[in-house]
Amino acid sequence: MSWPDRPGGQGAGGRLAAVIALLALAAPFAAGDNRYLGFVVGMTALNVLWASSMNLLYGYLGLMPLMFAGVAGIATYAMIHLTAQMGWSFWLATPVACLLAAVAGVLLGLPSLRLKGFYFTLCSLVIQTVLTLAFIFFPTYTNGDTGINAIAAPQLPGGGPLSGLAFDLLLVVLAITVTFAVGAIVRSPLGQRFVAIREDELLAEALGIHVTRYKITGFFIMSLLAALGGCLSAPYVGFVSPRSFDVLVSLNVWLMVAFGGRGTLLGPVIGALILAPIPYLLQDLQALRDILYGGLIILVTLAMPSGLYGALRARRARGANPAMAEQRV
Repeated sequence: MSWPDRPGGQGAGGRLAAVIALLALAAPFAAGDNRYLGFVVGMTALNVLWASSMNLLYGYLGLMPLMFAGVAGIATYAMIHLTAQMGWSFWLATPVACLLAAVAGVLLGLPSLRLKGFYFTLCSLVIQTVLTLAFIFFPTYTNGDTGINAIAAPQLPGGGPLSGLAFDLLLVVLAITVTFAVGAIVRSPLGQRFVAIREDELLAEALGIHVTRYKITGFFIMSLLAALGGCLSAPYVGFVSPRSFDVLVSLNVWLMVAFGGRGTLLGPVIGALILAPIPYLLQDLQALRDILYGGLIILVTLAMPSGLYGALRARRARGANPAMAEQRV
């Protein structure tokens, strides 16, 4: 195995990552004046950012955070309130809102972080449901199910709104940056402790690793990145409602991670690149879209439980050294 799947490697994985990054940077230009295709590129980049963020907790700590979208919603509504009601700049409101959402997410999720496996997932689902209901039943802050529309675009430092190609490029650059940042975390001692906790919590504790502390750290980082995606999605789409941050959004991001291959750096990227555009490109063929979307997920789940990229990586490992076939990060 090679980078970005194993610390220190510089082989096929690194070359594939570079190719994907270059193609991603070229995609907004390839869309040209077709704003619909440009929008699909931007939304795909947002989903890559989100999938890489969830992968940090789900792939490397072994926790499935179904309150992911709820945390993003906290940041988004906070950013909208700071910009629309208090007159803050988007560039100032976003980091404040992200930090607020990350702290709120950790506080809400603290009881569940002492759990593991199915029990953590169930607890996070309850938290997500509570957050969705809060978004609906506090209309003075969120405008309820009606949603908030006509969200102003961020203003560029030189004047004028951030829109079109510039916004698409910003989302692509941030998606690439977040993916490589997650890679840097995974290759660090912090990431090694995450993997140790994922593999065996009891053994990790016996080795002196404070399991709960590192779970909180991982959850905080993931929440910051989820919040960043939420703050960017609101002005990009121009509309938010509680349905923009419900459990189905969390499940869609989780499916991208599982489809591509959790516990790898390129797996969630590939999963998002394949699954995220489908609802937009086939929106006029809803029946075909749902069949294709579900069929791809079932096929990979049954034929490649480790995900699409995970299966390709295992096959490459078997070809290079059969003894390493089952090794993973």
